[in-house]
Amino acid sequence: MKKYDIAIIGGGVLGNTISYWLSVLYDLKICVIDKENDVAIHASTRNSGVIHYPFYLNSKTKKNFARAAFLSHRMWKVLAEEKKIPWVQGGTIEIALDENQHKTLEKYMIWGKENGLTEDEISILDHNQIKQKEPNVNCYSGLYCAKEGSTNYSLLTHAVKELSQKNGIDFLFNHNVDHITELSDETDIIFSDKSSLTSKFVINCSGGNSLDIAKKFGLLEGYSDLHFRGEYWVANTDIANLVKTNIYTVPRYTEFPFLDPHWIKRANGETEIGPNAVPVDSPESYDSFIKDIPTVLSKITDIVTGSAKKLLLNPEFISLVSKEFHSSISKTAMVERVKRFIPKVKPENFPKRGTSGIRTPVISPNGKFVSDMIEIDGKNSFHIVNYNTPGATGAPAYSAFVIKRLQKNGILDSSIKRKNAIWDFDKII
Repeated sequence: MKKYDIAIIGGGVLGNTISYWLSVLYDLKICVIDKENDVAIHASTRNSGVIHYPFYLNSKTKKNFARAAFLSHRMWKVLAEEKKIPWVQGGTIEIALDENQHKTLEKYMIWGKENGLTEDEISILDHNQIKQKEPNVNCYSGLYCAKEGSTNYSLLTHAVKELSQKNGIDFLFNHNVDHITELSDETDIIFSDKSSLTSKFVINCSGGNSLDIAKKFGLLEGYSDLHFRGEYWVANTDIANLVKTNIYTVPRYTEFPFLDPHWIKRANGETEIGPNAVPVDSPESYDSFIKDIPTVLSKITDIVTGSAKKLLLNPEFISLVSKEFHSSISKTAMVERVKRFIPKVKPENFPKRGTSGIRTPVISPNGKFVSDMIEIDGKNSFHIVNYNTPGATGAPAYSAFVIKRLQKNGILDSSIKRKNAIWDFDKII
């Protein structure tokens, strides 16, 4: 049986950045475990690619998450420049469609400044100023963030993986965690093919599967999760440059994790609209067909017996779900949402579907969506659950925060042995 000092479950952007910090700061035997055949197969690739800046994050309740996004912006840019990965900083406008939504933008402006942004980086524009900047956008007002743009998080994650491998990290692919046996000072991880390994400490950052992994450690038993597929449509060349800036809208329903429609300028030059939020059976259901029957049956059981049952008794939630299904089936329904702020778009302008992705919000025992990330310690483990947007943007700095936490808890030695690194750990901390 292979033995490791630290095993990281999850080969996405978070698992890779954590592995990188460990590889440059410590001489330990470390592995990254993933059930797929490579890193970044799921959310780390299947996302909008937007480089977020934390103007919309509550500066008090999401302070660490906002700080991570703020610091990581420069960190990702350094790596992108060194590895020649696309980085397009075209800016984002978050628009308000009425006076009430405008008040939300004023709140964002306060949060943005408290999160470290300057007046050169964020500003509120009125209707006329928006028209001067983007003549084809129709809105009441907007908050313009010059620092936002687009990149390719899949390429960035692969670049981090290569750096970690050079520093001696093992990557174990096609390893699906079946069950866990916790001993007094180590953990046995048994995989579905009956192979196994032992690790003194385990870090769980497995994205849409993170709650399921935590439960294998006997944690968060009263919690459930649901999976929502977000779908996009790609604009044809006739209208791709109708608007040259990313356009977001103030959320309509803050209680539910439905993403309002965006106009996204991707780093590869394409323009997309979306997403919706269609409930699906697993964190890998990227099309309309059910492929994994055991996962479906497990999820149905979880809904019937778990906290999700209370959510499904909420009539407003059910109404929203039905609308999202309609927008999935009907391209016209999605385009009609976008026409509210870009009136010139038509269904025929979007001939093909874009890349779909899955968002997996966690539901508390009382049947409410958990708005914040969950960090929980096990006997010989640490779990990061409900790590959502802007998770890809903030991963490099947040991973450094994780290392610092493990140092404070005595899991990692605070006396570190530095190798050459592309990022400065001390400066981040």
